Amino acid sequence: MPKCKVVILNWNGAGQLRRYLPSVVAATPPEVEIVVVDNGSTDDSAALLERSFPTVRLLQLDRNYGFAGGYDQAMEQIGADYVVLLNSDVETPAGWLEPLVRCLDEHPDVAACAPKLRSTEARDRFEYAGAAGGFLDGLGYPFCRGRVLRSVERDCGQYDDACDVFWVTGAAFCCRTAVFRELGGFDEHFFAHMEEIDLCWRMQLAGYRVRIVPESCVYHFGGGTLQTDSPRKIFFNHRNNLAMLFKCASGCRLLAVLLLRPWLDLLAASTYLLQGHGANFCAVFRAWGSFLASLGRLRRQRRQLRAGGRVPEPATIWHGSILWRYVQGCRTYREIIG
Repeated sequence: MPKCKVVILNWNGAGQLRRYLPSVVAATPPEVEIVVVDNGSTDDSAALLERSFPTVRLLQLDRNYGFAGGYDQAMEQIGADYVVLLNSDVETPAGWLEPLVRCLDEHPDVAACAPKLRSTEARDRFEYAGAAGGFLDGLGYPFCRGRVLRSVERDCGQYDDACDVFWVTGAAFCCRTAVFRELGGFDEHFFAHMEEIDLCWRMQLAGYRVRIVPESCVYHFGGGTLQTDSPRKIFFNHRNNLAMLFKCASGCRLLAVLLLRPWLDLLAASTYLLQGHGANFCAVFRAWGSFLASLGRLRRQRRQLRAGGRVPEPATIWHGSILWRYVQGCRTYREIIG
């Protein structure tokens, strides 16, 4: 079995493939196969790959399964010890892959790792979707070394230490294929957004570690599928975050979250309304409706996770509140955690 493969999910992304795939082909060792999984595209993605990228394998799915379902479908057909799930809007410089493979080789209990993520549009700054490794606060809000809420830092090498983190970006997610399959992969009900955080949480409950490898750095465009302020993205972010917490959080943490989050989400929705974004206001309430409608399934998933988990709660959860620290004027990761 090959040691590593690079798998890129594509949906109507011919323009992104044309712009970013040449860097991946050029910077990936020739013995590592690159597979583009086409998620039921209706543009000329397949023709572009056949014409311009003959060394890249094309795997075509019959419809759009979303980010989570598309990768789950693909991973059933990919044979390799390690797989890098790479967004189609990621630019890879030379030497990007080797540190990730070395991390998994040297740390058998690390299930997933990722490179440092910078922006293609502002190349000296971290990129929102993962920066230099992610964490979760006490109320379930994700943040990163290099990105807290909407505040993104310039990369001055301040987070160049490799360390364990709570989650790593889905834009360049390097994982052990066996562990991915063992844990059921991404939760396909998420469709898109936060599925990588959910999987990282489940990996840690199963006794594995998640690690950031800043020796590797890639560049991410971001927002290629859904813009940050898209009502659909806000819906997925709120709903999937609630679902993840219900499935994975310890009893005490879940109780605290369920008591406080309705009020915080109402505040967020009211802010959208005051800004004139009525669709975003509605998206928060639709997210709660969808979450409440799925409680039966989530209860079953929670029972399975809590019964099979070897770790009651990951040590990488930060027990404070980023919202409270942000209101106090803290804008960087180091200011937030003190």
